[in-house]
Amino acid sequence: MATPEENGSLFPIFILTMMALSVVPYTIVRLSRSVTRKTRTIHCQCSVCSRSGKYKRSILKRISNFSTCSNLTILLLWVIMVILVYYIKRTSREIQPFEPFSILGLEPGVSDSEIKKAYRKLSILYHPDKNPDPEAHKYFVEFISKAYQALTDPISRENYEKYGHPDGRQGLEMGIALPKFLLNFDGASGGILLLGIVGVCILLPLIIAVIYLSRSAKYTGNYVMHQTLSTYFYFMKPSLAPSKVMDVFIKAAEYVEMPIRRSDTEPLQKLFVAVRSELNLDLKNIKTEQAKFWKQHPALVKMELLVQAQLTRESASLSSSLFSDFKRMLELAPRLLEELVKIAVLPRTPLGHGWLRPAIGVVELSQSIVQAVPLSARKAGGGNSEGIAAFLQLPHFSETVFKKIARKKVRTFQDLRDMGIQERHELLIQAAGFSDAEAHDTEIVLEMMPSITLEVTCETEGEEGIQEGDLVTMYAWINLSRRNGLIGALPHSPYYPFHKEENFWLLLADPVSNEVWVSQKVNFMDEAAAITAASKAIQETKEALGASVRDVSSAVIKAIEKVKSGSRLVMGKFQAPAEGTYNLSSYCLCDAWIGCDTKANLKIKVLKRSRTGTRGHAVEEGSVVEDGIEEDEAEEEEGYDDYESEYSDDEDDEKEQNNKAVNGVLNEKGHTTSESSGSDEE
Repeated sequence: MATPEENGSLFPIFILTMMALSVVPYTIVRLSRSVTRKTRTIHCQCSVCSRSGKYKRSILKRISNFSTCSNLTILLLWVIMVILVYYIKRTSREIQPFEPFSILGLEPGVSDSEIKKAYRKLSILYHPDKNPDPEAHKYFVEFISKAYQALTDPISRENYEKYGHPDGRQGLEMGIALPKFLLNFDGASGGILLLGIVGVCILLPLIIAVIYLSRSAKYTGNYVMHQTLSTYFYFMKPSLAPSKVMDVFIKAAEYVEMPIRRSDTEPLQKLFVAVRSELNLDLKNIKTEQAKFWKQHPALVKMELLVQAQLTRESASLSSSLFSDFKRMLELAPRLLEELVKIAVLPRTPLGHGWLRPAIGVVELSQSIVQAVPLSARKAGGGNSEGIAAFLQLPHFSETVFKKIARKKVRTFQDLRDMGIQERHELLIQAAGFSDAEAHDTEIVLEMMPSITLEVTCETEGEEGIQEGDLVTMYAWINLSRRNGLIGALPHSPYYPFHKEENFWLLLADPVSNEVWVSQKVNFMDEAAAITAASKAIQETKEALGASVRDVSSAVIKAIEKVKSGSRLVMGKFQAPAEGTYNLSSYCLCDAWIGCDTKANLKIKVLKRSRTGTRGHAVEEGSVVEDGIEEDEAEEEEGYDDYESEYSDDEDDEKEQNNKAVNGVLNEKGHTTSESSGSDEE
């Protein structure tokens, strides 16, 4: 075994090696990713977004972007490695190899008399009889005596010249790469070693486990509190109108736990006056309505007013403490709204269907928060059936500007998008009174807006028709295009202070029964993941149908090319309902843009399951069904009216329930659900 000193010198080398094995490759990967990362700008370049400062590359912002947890950890590990290298280099100088000439202070090739003379001189300094210091005695015995012996004794000199040591061949020594103090088990060192073993092997894993379990017990994988999900699930109703989604959204536990300060009372009262028209208060009994509003839980009052401050763009008048809560509210909003959509489409029926109406309302609220557009702007009025919300998201647009361009027969947002560039430029300058720079800003935003088309098919794998009880697979290609050529991009959102990616929700639903059959979130930012998912899905589908290797390869190549051109494949499965014809609609809803949502109609005919279980006999009953699916192209050509945003509360609910009752869709369970939801809203 090696000496404790030699073992201690090996410990820094061992630590340095272990750190380098992980830190060096990880650093190389991070640097290569940062070098190969696309430098193309994917955010809006209009002057309004530039003035917001959200995308400015200042020195402080670059430092803050660099000072992430992972980057700081890598930097700290590299600093530790440099310190270890310096320490190892310094200690290696202290451990010199055995050189008898250098020990005696002589040059190689000197005579024996000079060797004896140097030995006598060192003996006067280090001999135990002359110097009682134990270290001097140790140095004299281990170095001076052996060096003199190696140069004067013939056998020792031969061993030194042959093996590099006067004692001859040295045996192999094994060492433990641990610090010296851990190898001395006497006194306090043993206690330190015991405490270290207990702390590292027992206490540290226990502390990590307690922290993890306490956090996992409170939060979900999406960093949303479990209490929030249970609250959302309790208040979610099938007939929840979009105007009532706000009441459910602000009940999140993250919002309720925000501090309530007495100093916020006066700023909140001023904010209430500014946004009072957006609170759906009865103007006939305004005093009673105001008193009822302020009697709510203080956290709910505060959150609703802060959300309305974002929708009405009144955040500039907030105090510093309220503004910090305001930013925190906006930071949490995307993940809370995402969970709210998931709860809305959660399977509630025996066939695993969710609810359509609240899901659309949640997505519309997300659009309004990101674009800072009031919910009242979605109401139809002034000859516009869609409202003016989509216009208000454009830079320099207001209700007055819309009225000016409406006189030129631009009634809908799609009319404005369909115009030619030159024609639209002249309209904005002449009719709206825009300057060239303002018209250019509008053009930049319109070029950033996505255009979505859907290709949806439903089929039963390996069979010709769809019979009741079959497991049906939906294949949906979502095709995205922008006039500026980008695929993945950040939306124009100058009033939203954080980076927000576009997310799209694909919903295959039955509008009549208010049921969502299939739902999935789609993102266009990660092309590599989309290619992997699409190629895997196409390959598994083709192989299940018994296609040849060549056909499978060809289909995968086509899918990859389609993904690279701006398409995403969405697959979902659902159980075929009872026999009948179902007029379904596939919705593609964007959570960041207003007016970019798309709707495609789909007709599915489900046959009655035959007793023999054969397919051919069922299809022969009529020539109406070939694949079990027909696309209703006539309904798609009626216009861009994707879906009707419902902002009336009681009247729309009653009409919807009456229609369901007439069509025979509303069962006994549906009656109880509607009644309970109505009582809750009251």
